[in-house]
Amino acid sequence: MLKKISFALFDSGETILGALIFSTLFPLYITEHIDSKIYSFFYGISFIVSFAFALILGKIADERRLRKKFYVIFTSLTFLMGVFLWFLYQNPYMSLFFFSLMAIFHQQSLVFYNSLLLDFESRGFVSGLGVAFGYIGSAISLIFLAKYLNLPDAYIYVSLIFLALSLPSFFSLENPKETGEVSIKKIFKDKKFLLLILSILSLTEVANTLIAMMSIYLKNVYGFGNIMIYKIIGLSAIGGIVGGIFWGKITDRLSPQIVFPFGFLLWIAFVSVLPITPREYILMVGFIAGLSLAHLWTTSRVLIIEEFPKGEVSVRLSFLSLTERIASTTGLLTWTVFMFITGDNYRLSAFLMIIFPIVGIVLYVYHKKL
Repeated sequence: MLKKISFALFDSGETILGALIFSTLFPLYITEHIDSKIYSFFYGISFIVSFAFALILGKIADERRLRKKFYVIFTSLTFLMGVFLWFLYQNPYMSLFFFSLMAIFHQQSLVFYNSLLLDFESRGFVSGLGVAFGYIGSAISLIFLAKYLNLPDAYIYVSLIFLALSLPSFFSLENPKETGEVSIKKIFKDKKFLLLILSILSLTEVANTLIAMMSIYLKNVYGFGNIMIYKIIGLSAIGGIVGGIFWGKITDRLSPQIVFPFGFLLWIAFVSVLPITPREYILMVGFIAGLSLAHLWTTSRVLIIEEFPKGEVSVRLSFLSLTERIASTTGLLTWTVFMFITGDNYRLSAFLMIIFPIVGIVLYVYHKKL
């Protein structure tokens, strides 16, 4: 059980790091000193560079059994970049450079962290436990930490929390033994794999748009104030915690190939019900949103590990990491288009997001036939 808890603790620390530094503190700081377009450009470039590095390093890690070593190295480098951000607080341009490095190192650590699931027999439960701990970390960061943290000291405190929650995994997790010759060119030509990645992307589009726009949606559609919005987001977090454990256990019992497709039905149901939900039932919808998000994060990484050669897991999980980054951009762009077409009709725009899980089903069914 110690190994499982250690794995999950990293998820919690990573979520705290993401919520406070990547999503809140640094963007607010840097856009006071540098044009937001420059920040967006460098942040976007960091994801492209990160994916390229992940492919190359993933191939090396898979062929030479270096997954855990790379995980430890890039997790430590992520922490070190946080220290540099504290040291370089008075220099926005250098801060942006080291923040970009931090984003690259962070993405590498996530890829190799996910690959360590190979070492577990109950991969579904461990993945779900990580998701549950991630939601706990998110709640802690928003409720207990955010209001007390100010820059530049926040860089040190949050980075130390991230490192502290990562350290147990450095010592208790083992390096997976699976190896194999990896051809990146063949993986890019693997239609079955690419169709699955695109089907996962279709769900991630909805999920990331939900996360980004939910507060604005609730305020404009229902006229809720901050306190009610926090309650709904809090209940969503509870749904995520419950969902992580539930979907993890079900995945181990039935298999990720059976459980993952339920995600399409969950998201179709969610975007169908959300626009017509009365005010008195919106808390319930928040809980369902958490369950749906937990399903996606729990099952997708296990599905890739189970369905494809385990000696190529790091390289293939690089694509999963990329879908999360792409969806953050394309989902919001699609939402913007829907809002423009509907004349700022939030309910109808939310319903139109149903196109993504529907397309996802088609892609997933087609991938199963190959």
